[in-house]
This record gives sequence, structure tokens and C-alpha cells, in this order.
Amino acid sequence: MIGFDVGGTRLKCGAVDQRGRLLAPGVSPTGFAMEPEDFMSTVLDHVHRIRRTLGSSPGCVALGFPGAVDPNRGIVLLPGKLSLEGYPVVPMLHEALRVPVLADNDGRLSILAEAHYGQARHHQWAVSITLGTGVGSGVMLDGSILRDPHLQFGTQASHIIQQSSSHRRCITRGVGTANILCSATALAIATRDGLARGLPSMLHGAYHKDPHSIDFKAVIQGATQGDALCQDTLKQWTLNLGWFLVSVAHMYAPEIIILGGGAAAAADHFLPQVRAHVDQHVYRYPAGDTVPVVVSEFSGYGGVYGAAALAWERCSRE
Repeated sequence: MIGFDVGGTRLKCGAVDQRGRLLAPGVSPTGFAMEPEDFMSTVLDHVHRIRRTLGSSPGCVALGFPGAVDPNRGIVLLPGKLSLEGYPVVPMLHEALRVPVLADNDGRLSILAEAHYGQARHHQWAVSITLGTGVGSGVMLDGSILRDPHLQFGTQASHIIQQSSSHRRCITRGVGTANILCSATALAIATRDGLARGLPSMLHGAYHKDPHSIDFKAVIQGATQGDALCQDTLKQWTLNLGWFLVSVAHMYAPEIIILGGGAAAAADHFLPQVRAHVDQHVYRYPAGDTVPVVVSEFSGYGGVYGAAALAWERCSRE
């Protein structure tokens, strides 16, 4: 089965076999301005590449997108990080490939990946949080992945309001949401704001050459090298993430919270503080009971595993 994880910055893909092995992985840039025709061409190119590499055709292709996704048509139903709103991805890919094609929300697929292959295999109550261009979520309660007629149940934890006095708006038009405070992008933006205001930093040269070069990775590197601005913004970002996960624990009562997405690769720089914050502030019975916060084992390919898990669930029955 071939899985695609379509994010606001990158498209990741690969084949996953019955043993859960990732084969022929690939990455391509995406973004707000990517036209539907370019997107379709990129997906088809990857499918053909994987076919050539493995010497066989997929039994099914599944895709994960941010936002509300019509699973039968692959249509992104609300404006978001991609220019695919209203575009019928599923029927068009099915016509081009002549194999079953599926689609779902990328956050929901992240918990499906953890339930099938990852950190939630031995749990019935779990939440996955993906920290990337935005923040995604997937929820499993009593062994069931949350789904609803509005297509977003369990995928919108990051739209809760954390700072009602904030001036920054989310795509929901809410202000101070976890989505704009806890994403990898949020850390980069906070650091760029400090640089724009002339705060001392080793990143000034790179910022003035190309502001967008100050991404999550650059801030982590700066913090590691003792840069005060990077350390300050990372500390605040970590606190925001800690409070978000406290809210997640109170909303869904998970046995485990699993962090994935691009920012999770730098967990050594914030996870101990996040765990301590959650343990200190979570309110649950019995008193003193903690919520394990762990990192996904998928090295950034959780969405691909999740899409493939969906394909194995649905297409292997047919």
C-alpha cells in the first residue's frame, strides 16, 4: 500500500508492506501556492517511481491532508494550508491509477499509525499530536479512532483558545490558538519577530539575507549554541506546548500522548520540560497519576504509515 502525507511544507510518501516496513520513501515540497494540477503530477510521479523501485503495483493508495477531508472524494472542504479546496483528488487519482484511492485527515491518520505500528499499540486511550507547519491531532478512545459527520472529530485539539488576549489569528479566525502557539512555525515566527525588532542574536546575518531561513531547525541550533533570543523563544514555546498538552489530557483522558511531526525530531531540547509541566498541572484521579508524553518512532513519516494503515484496513477487506 502506498501512503501520502500532504503537509503545508512537504509531501512525504512511501510504500508500507504487511510487516509495517517503509519502502521507497520520498519527499517533495508543497505549499500554499501549489496548484492542484502540480499536486496531481507530483503524486503520480511518486506512484510511478515506487512502482519502478519495487517492481509491483500498489493494492491501494491513501492520502492524508490537513483540515476537513471528504474521505470519498479527497476534497479538502475548508480553506487551509493547500490550494486543494474543492478539488476531487480521490476520483481523479482513481481514474489515473485504476486502484482504490482513499483520503482522510492527516491528524487522524497519525493516531491510526500509532495504533497499528507505533507507541499506541498496547493502549486503548491515546492522543497523537503532530508539530509541523501547524498542529494536528488524532484521538483514540476505548480503542476507537474518533470520526464524525463533520469529518473533524478529534482532529481539532489545536484550535482551542490558549491566549484570548493574543493579536494573532488562527485559520479558524480564533485568536491565540494552540495551532499558532505550538507549531514548529510558531517558534520560527517568534524568533523572527525578535530579530525584526533588533534583539541581539547570532542569527541576524542569516535573517537579513533571507528571513525565511530562520526556521524551527535554525532556532534549535541557535539555542544549542547559547543564543539568548533563541533560548528565550524556545522556553516560551515549550511552555505553550506544555499548557496545550495539559488541556489535551483534560479533554481526552489519554493513557499516553505521542508527539510527532518535524519538531518532534528536536524533542531532546524541550521534552523533559514539557513532561515536568504536564505532570505538575494535570488534574486527574488518582491524585499524582501522570500522563506519559513520548515521541513517535516514525522519524517524520507517521502520516505515511497512517495513510498506509488506512489502506490496509479498508482495501485488504475487499
